[in-house]
Amino acid sequence: MTTILPSLVPVALIIVAIILVMGLLNMLKGNNPNRSQQLMRWRVILQFVAILLIMTSLYVMQ
Repeated sequence: MTTILPSLVPVALIIVAIILVMGLLNMLKGNNPNRSQQLMRWRVILQFVAILLIMTSLYVMQ
């Protein structure tokens, strides 16, 4: 458990960054605004998951 959580943190952060870039590119292109809104909602949810992973891994490692 102590080796799995720290390795999931970078993966979660990379996924958040990818979703962020996808949402920004969609917004800059002027494509479907609903798609941009949906991507930004997913970003917020994934950020929450990433923060939970970070906090849990810090708790477990102490």
